[in-house]
Amino acid sequence: MVFSGVWGRAVAAVALLSLAGSMVTADCTEDAMIVFDGSGSMAEMGFNQIGEPRIFDARRAVRIALPQIAPNRRIGLIVYGPGARSDACSGIDLKFTPRTDAAAPVIAAIDGLQPEGQTALTEAVDLAARTLDHTRKPATIVLVTDGKETCGGQTCALAAEGVATTVHVIGFKVRGDHFGWQGQNDYSTTISVAECLAAETGGEYVNTETVDELVAAMERTLGCALLY
Repeated sequence: MVFSGVWGRAVAAVALLSLAGSMVTADCTEDAMIVFDGSGSMAEMGFNQIGEPRIFDARRAVRIALPQIAPNRRIGLIVYGPGARSDACSGIDLKFTPRTDAAAPVIAAIDGLQPEGQTALTEAVDLAARTLDHTRKPATIVLVTDGKETCGGQTCALAAEGVATTVHVIGFKVRGDHFGWQGQNDYSTTISVAECLAAETGGEYVNTETVDELVAAMERTLGCALLY
């Protein structure tokens, strides 16, 4: 149906407001850091209702999302898990600080990632905040994780201590404990321990299971509102 005149303008205005309400409201003058889970659990499959390693879908999502996001804001990347030196929790790698047009280096880093090591997400987020100089200027951190902190970090204490930046947390195929007596295993999705980082810093927590959901979550937390 085609509307014209006053009614047409009214319908168009309502549609525009609806679209704007669904868009991300991030300020893209703020630098952002992606903190990406590269721990060994990203390679898990088979016993927790995951048909192939999480990293496969994560790579696909990054290839789709980043070319749409990166032209509009400066983005940096930290990966935790692989490359441990002194112990399994020491693999925290600052790939690069926020830069313009970061899609290609982010995609290359995630495509080349071979998951291993433990989940030192608290220390990785702390490094991201310090890299962004969080006590002096606003910024955004987007943590992509499949669940738990396994390196003893006090995740919620980090938020309570005042990481003065917005932390969004994307839980990707997060699972509960999979052990149970007499085969009664819990394969259900659950909430990452890092949810408190989002709650305490004014960010969002988003649970995702599919490539499309992960793409949408990255666009929502890293993307920018359209200006008309």
